Formats: sequence, C-alpha cells, structure tokens
Amino acid sequence: MTDSLFFVGNATTVLRLGPFTLLTDPNFLRKGQWTHIGQGVVSRRLKDPAIGIDELPELDAVVLSHLHGDHFDRIAARSLDRDLPILTTPHAARRLGRRGFREPVALRTWGEFTTARDGAGLTVTALPGRHAFGPLARVLPPVMGTLLEYRPADGREPLRIYLSGDTLVHDDLREIRERHPRIDVAVVHLGGTKVLGVLLTMDGRQGADLLELLGPRHAVPVHFDDYSVMKSPLSDFTAEVGRRRPATTVHHVDRGGSFTFPT
Repeated sequence: MTDSLFFVGNATTVLRLGPFTLLTDPNFLRKGQWTHIGQGVVSRRLKDPAIGIDELPELDAVVLSHLHGDHFDRIAARSLDRDLPILTTPHAARRLGRRGFREPVALRTWGEFTTARDGAGLTVTALPGRHAFGPLARVLPPVMGTLLEYRPADGREPLRIYLSGDTLVHDDLREIRERHPRIDVAVVHLGGTKVLGVLLTMDGRQGADLLELLGPRHAVPVHFDDYSVMKSPLSDFTAEVGRRRPATTVHHVDRGGSFTFPT
C-alpha cells in the first residue's frame, strides 16, 4: 500500500505508513457546529470534514497534539475505541484517562514511543511546541509537535514526518533541526488563530519561518480555514513562500485528497 496522508480537515489526517495507520487530532464536527476552544472561548466550524468518524479505516493509534475542542472533539470522545493508543502530552493523557480511555500514552518532550510489525518499525517522538507567549501561555494546555520515523521492512531509508501541532515559532524549535537534520515532510498547522488579539497558531509569515528553520523537503499545510478564530488564510502562507522561496516544496491537499509520501 502506498504511504500517504489523507486530509480530513482542520488538523485531522489519516496517515498510512506501511502496516501502520494513524489518525491525527480527530475533529469530526460538521459545518455550523460550535466547539469549545478553551478558557470559555467557543468557535464555529466553517467547513465540513471530508469523512465521518464512522468511515475511518482500522487504526493503530491516534497522535494528539493537545487537548482543545478543535483537535479532539465531542464526537471523537464519544466514538473512538477506548482501547486505542493515544500518543499525546502528559496533560492530555491524564484527562483522557479520566474520560475512560484506557491507553493514553504520555510523551514528554523528546520522549519516544516505538512499535514494530511485519518487519517495519515506527518511532513517535514528542517535540517542543508552544501555543502562545506571555500570560496566555500559562492558561492554555501544553502542546507538542511530533516526529514520525517510519522504517520500511524492505530496508529503504526511513521516512521522517514532522507534525507541527499548534505551535508558534520559537527558539526551542532549533533543537529539532539539530537532532533531526533531515525531515522529509512537514505537516504545518497554520491559520493565524487569534483570541483576544493574541496569536495562537502560525500565520503565513511564521509558517514560512518554520520552513526556513527546519528545512523539510516537502510541506503540507493544514489547519487554516476550518474555524472562525482563524484569521490568516492559506493564501498568506503561499504568498510568503512564493516571496522567500525556501528549499521546500509545498503541496496543497484538498479535503478528501491525498498526498503520497516521497520514497
């Protein structure tokens, strides 16, 4: 089976990596429904997801960047298998355990989860992330980026995929480049989300900063127009990339579309 990313919407993707199938940041609310972003803030969904949660393939795990309603919604909380491993921050793992999920895996920054099947291997590493700066950072849930390193059974070079999570660009991200100088694909959370005028996710300028900082070979933008709190459209990012011309090929994937990972 082709190694690929299927874009559901917002930050939700289905990743097929050889024998492994992963779901990221499950958000299956429909257009017009509201979700709780945090600290009493709600936001309305503007676009439908490409599929419903009942249309998902059989999953091996969920990778959850943090516990906000647009990344783990009430549909996911109600419908996902309680025994499905959920790889996430310690903060989210504790709360998911209280909700009845039996296999949350708490990953501190640089912590790893490794699994193998049919001769192939997969290592999931938690990376630095920061949802906000200043006083608001103290009241938002911790967020993690993620590196997926897939090692095919046939001995090919590993495939390294970076999931940014809802981070802003900050100095701690430099250590990612130092530890992992070769990233094949970056899945970049954009949108320029603002609450009370404070930036909470990368806008177009910061997204381009991230590409220059980490130097991935390819990038797939997500999380840019699904909710009313998102203020920076995808065109901001593509214009900035077009102006700066980083050494990264950017691929726009429509909802319901797929991106085949490079070999």
